Amino acid sequence: MTGPRGTTAPKRQQTSRRQRNAAQQRAAGRWPVADRSIIGSVLGIPPVAAIGVALVLTALGVFADILRLGTLGTIFTIAYFVGCVLAVGWVRRRSLFGPMVQPPLLLAVAVPAVVLVIGTPGPGAGATEKMLMIGAPLVNGFPTMAVTTAVVLVIGVIRLFGQRLGADDAVARLRGLFGRDRRAEDAELDELESLDLDEKPRTRAPARPPVSGKRGSDAARGAGRTSGSPRRS
Repeated sequence: MTGPRGTTAPKRQQTSRRQRNAAQQRAAGRWPVADRSIIGSVLGIPPVAAIGVALVLTALGVFADILRLGTLGTIFTIAYFVGCVLAVGWVRRRSLFGPMVQPPLLLAVAVPAVVLVIGTPGPGAGATEKMLMIGAPLVNGFPTMAVTTAVVLVIGVIRLFGQRLGADDAVARLRGLFGRDRRAEDAELDELESLDLDEKPRTRAPARPPVSGKRGSDAARGAGRTSGSPRRS
C-alpha cells in the first residue's frame, strides 16, 4: 500500500509535465490543447462568448428576414449557419459541449423571441393566432436547423478525436462505456495482484521428516527380522 506521499508524487510529476508541454507548445506558436480553437495557433474563446456569437448572428438574421419577407429566408440561413459553425470552431476545446448542442435550442429560443418582438398581434388576437405566427417561421427554419446541426456535430466529433485532452477526456469515457481498454485492465489486475501478495502473510510449509531417517528405520526393522529368524544348517 502506498501512503499519501506516494500518491501525490505522480500527480506532481504529471502536472509539471503538462506545464512543460504547454510551455513548449506556446514557444512553438501553438496554444495548449485545452485552450486552443480548431486552429492550433488561435486561442479559443469561452463558451459563453461562443454561444453569444451564434445567438447574435441568428437574431440579426431572423430580424432582417421577418422585416423583409415576414418569414425566414436567405439572410437567416446564412447568419444561422455561420454563427453555429463559428461557435463550434472558435470555442475552447475543453468547452466544446455547449456549442455542439446549441443549434436546435438556438432556433427554438431566438425565432419566437424576435417574432414576438417584431410582429406582436393586436389586442384581440387569440392564442391560436400567436401560435401560428410563431410556428410558421419555426417550420420554415427546420431544414436549415437540421443541416446546421449535422455539420456542427461533425466538426465537434472531429475536434474531440483530433484534439485529445488526455486519458480522462470524453473520448476515453466513451470507450469506457462500450468496453474498457485491455491494457488498462491488465495494469489494474497486475497492481491488485501485487498488493495482495504484499498484504498476505508469508507462512512456512510444515517441515517433512528427512528421508534418511525413514530409510534407517526400515533398515533397522529388516535387521530385526533377519536376526530373529533361525539359521539353516
